[in-house]
Amino acid sequence: MDINEKIRTLPTSPGCYLYKNAEGEVIYVGKAKNLRSRVRSYFLDASQANAKTGSLMREAVDVEYITVDNEREALALENNLIKQRKPRFNILLRDDKTYPYIKLTMNDRYPKVFVTRKLRKDGGAYFGPYFPGNLAHRLVDLIHRSFLIPSCKVDLSRYHPRACLQFYIKRCLGPCVEGLTTPEAYKQTIRDVQLFLEGRPNELEQALTKRMAAAAENEQFELAARLRDQIVTVHQAQDKQRIATADNEDADVFGFHYENEMLAVNLFHMRGGKIVDRRDFFWEELPESLSDTLNEQVDDPSCAAESLPRLEPDPLQSAPEVLEETAIIQRSGITELDGIFSPAIFFSALLKQLYLDQSYVPRAIYVPVDFPDRAILAELLSERCKHRIDIAAPQRGDKRSLVDLVCQNAKQSYDQRFRVLKPGMKAIQESLQDALTLEELPRRIECFDISHIQGAETVASMVVWEDGAMKKADYRKFQVKTVSGVDDFASMREVVQRRYKRLLDDKKPFPSLILIDGGLGQLHSAYAALEEIGVTLQPLASIAKREEIIYVHGQEDDPIVLDRRSPVLHLIQMIRDESHRFAVTYHRKRREMRDRESELDAIPGVGPTTRQRLLQHFGSVRGIKQASFDALTAVVNATTAEKIRKHFAEESSELHVLQ
Repeated sequence: MDINEKIRTLPTSPGCYLYKNAEGEVIYVGKAKNLRSRVRSYFLDASQANAKTGSLMREAVDVEYITVDNEREALALENNLIKQRKPRFNILLRDDKTYPYIKLTMNDRYPKVFVTRKLRKDGGAYFGPYFPGNLAHRLVDLIHRSFLIPSCKVDLSRYHPRACLQFYIKRCLGPCVEGLTTPEAYKQTIRDVQLFLEGRPNELEQALTKRMAAAAENEQFELAARLRDQIVTVHQAQDKQRIATADNEDADVFGFHYENEMLAVNLFHMRGGKIVDRRDFFWEELPESLSDTLNEQVDDPSCAAESLPRLEPDPLQSAPEVLEETAIIQRSGITELDGIFSPAIFFSALLKQLYLDQSYVPRAIYVPVDFPDRAILAELLSERCKHRIDIAAPQRGDKRSLVDLVCQNAKQSYDQRFRVLKPGMKAIQESLQDALTLEELPRRIECFDISHIQGAETVASMVVWEDGAMKKADYRKFQVKTVSGVDDFASMREVVQRRYKRLLDDKKPFPSLILIDGGLGQLHSAYAALEEIGVTLQPLASIAKREEIIYVHGQEDDPIVLDRRSPVLHLIQMIRDESHRFAVTYHRKRREMRDRESELDAIPGVGPTTRQRLLQHFGSVRGIKQASFDALTAVVNATTAEKIRKHFAEESSELHVLQ
C-alpha cells in the first residue's frame, strides 16, 4: 500500500508512529494525540520546506503505528521504542557515566553484596543509585568489614575444602566451608545488611543492641564485641548514605552549551541541598539526530505558545524561522546558539529517556528552558515513583542562578571535550576509576599480552604504567614453558600465575589494576590463575582489540564501551599497544635466536656450549661465516674449525648453483 493511502487508514486515537526507509529500518519515532492528523502534517508543503523534515520525508517510504489509550501511555511507549530501535532522526541519549547500585543476591543460598551499574529483574535487592560513584564501593567495603559478608567471587552454591585468608583474619563468616557458620546466622546477617541499606538505622540498632546484650549474658564476648562494632558502624554511616528515600531538597539541575553543531550537557545532582556529583553528556552529530520540527506540538497550557517555538509541522502555519527561534532563546536568557538547534525539543526527548526507566527520580528537576510534555512527563513520573515530582524551568531567583551555574560548567565541559584540551592525569585516573568501578584510584597498571606464530616460540610481555607514565624498568618478559601449540588462554594463565605467585612469595604489593590484552577468554584465564594462588579481590580487566570493549571481571555482562574520544580509552589503548609492541619485539628476537641456533646445530661437533661460545665471540652467524680458519681456531679446535668452514663452503656453493 502506498504511504499516502496508508495515512488515510490511520486511526484518530493516541499512539506512536514509526517512519521506515527503503531498507525497512526505523528512522524516526514520534507520538501523537491524533495519529492520522499528526502523520498527515508531515506531508504538507510548509512542513517539508524545513530541511530536517524534508530530509526525513525523502527517506521515509512506509509508516507503522501503535495505538494506546492515552497520551501518557504514548509518551512511555515512545521512550521504549526510541531506546530499542535507535532511529537516527531522534535524539539519542549518549551517556558516558552511569551511577552504581548495591545489589544483594537474595536468590542465592548464601547471598552476597556487591556493586553493579545495571538493574535486572533477577530477584536480587537493589539499593541506590549512589552519588558520588565511589560511595557505593565505600559502603560495600564497610559491609564486608563490619557484617562479615564475603567479598570474594568464590562459588557459594557448594562447599569448599578450606576457607580463604579473609576468614582467618576475621573479615568473613566463612560460608564457603561447611560448619564455619549456619544458614540461620547468615540469614540474620543478611537481614541486618538489608536494614542498613534501606536506611532503617533505628530498627537495626535496636535489633543489634538486643542481640549484643544476649551474647554478653551468655558470655559470648567475641560476638558481643562484633555486634557493638556494627552499632558504631550504623551511627557513622548515616551522614554518608544516600538512598531512594531522599527528602524534598533532592534535585537534578541541567545546563547546556551548543556551538558548531555540537552539544554538551551537564547534570548536577543535589542531595540534601548539596551538590554531590555531576554528569556529562555530549552529542557531536546533531544535524543528523536532531530536528526542530520532529516532535510534539505544545498542547500543555503551561507551555504558552508565545514562549516556545512550534515543535511540530502544523497545517495552518509555516515552518519556524531560524531568526525567530534564536530570538526566543535570547529572551529566555540562554546563550545565543548557531543553526536551528531547539533546546526545548532536546530536553523534552532527553528527560524522557533519562528518567522513565529509573527506579529513583528526585522530587525536583530544573531545566534551562521550558519544553513540551513537561506536565505530562511530571505526572507520569509522579505516578511511577509514588510521590510528587516537579519539573520546572526557573526564570529568576536562586534556582535560575543554579541553572546558569550548570550552564557555565557545561561550557567548560564543551571546551574540554571539543576544543581538545587534554585533561590532567589526576582527572583521567578518576575517570578510569569511575568507568571500571575500581575501589581505589589506579596508581599502577600491569598489562599482559601473548605473542606467537601458530604456537611457535610463545612468549608474553608485562608492561607497567605508574603515576602517569610507562615505567620501563619494571617491564618483564616471559617464555611460556608449560603450553604447547596454540593456546592463548593457557599461556595467559601460566604467565599471570608465575608473576603474582612471585609477588606473594616476596610479599610485594599488587598493582591497582591488572589489564589483559584480549577478550573474555583471556580475562577468565587470568582470574583462574589468581584464584589458584588465593587472590580473589584483585581488580582485573581486559580490552578486546577490534571492538575496543572493556570487560571488568565480575561485571562481564555489562561490558564498558567508552567514547572514541575518551582520554580513559586512549590511556588503556596506549598501555595495551605498548604491551603488544613489547611482546612482538621479544617474540621476534626469540625467533631469530631459534633460526640462527638451528643453523649452527646442523654442523657436526658443534653442541650448545660451542655454539654459545661462537656466538658470543663473533656476535652473529654472519660473523662466523666470514671468519677465517685462524680466527675460528681461537675459539674451537682445528678439527671443529675445519668442519665449520666446510659447512658454510658447501652452503655457499649450493646457493651459487641455485642462482
